[in-house]
Formats: sequence, C-alpha cells, structure tokens
Amino acid sequence: MAVKIRLRQQGRANRQTYRLVACESRVKRDGKYLENLGWYDPFLKENNALVNAERTAHWLSLGAEMSPEAKMLLARVAPHVIKEWNEKREARKVKEATKRRESRRKKAAAVAK
Repeated sequence: MAVKIRLRQQGRANRQTYRLVACESRVKRDGKYLENLGWYDPFLKENNALVNAERTAHWLSLGAEMSPEAKMLLARVAPHVIKEWNEKREARKVKEATKRRESRRKKAAAVAK
C-alpha cells in the first residue's frame, strides 16, 4: 500500500478549505483517508494553517510520499519536519553509496587475487 500525504478539498464552491491527510495513492482526491494531519484555509490572512508535525513525521518515517502542495504547506508551517525528513533521506543515500563502494572494493580485491 503506497501512502501519500496530500491536500483534501473541503468546503463549498468559491470558498474551499483543505485538510492535510495521509491516504492511499489510489484513493480519489476527496475520498477516504487514513488520518487527518492538519488543515489549511486560504481565505484567512493569519494563522491559516495547522499541522500535526509529530504525526506527519511518523507517516514520513513509514515511507509516505508528499504531494508538491503538501510539501510547500509543510515547509511554511512546520519547516523542522521537512528538514528532518531531508536529513534522513540524505543519510540513507550516503549509507547506500558507502555500501556500494564497499562491495565494489571487495569485488576488485577478489579479481586481483
């Protein structure tokens, strides 16, 4: 099951509000979701968004992918979540690269013998 973090449209015509939700990737835009992570109201001037950073970080640690709009909202409201997510992703890339280098060195050493 692929999980995505994205915005779910709510409200009435010409006055939409949005919920930040974790849902399966196959579910339609306004369909069933796994968990409500926050909300966003574009018509409010101040304090127009609220995000549960702890639960969002939890879903990201489980491998959820973010939509571009959700990523922009999180970067504005909870930048520390995006920062931690990027750091973990970079650390994982470094670890995988180190592992590949080690396997190449072992193969080269075996061929040299």
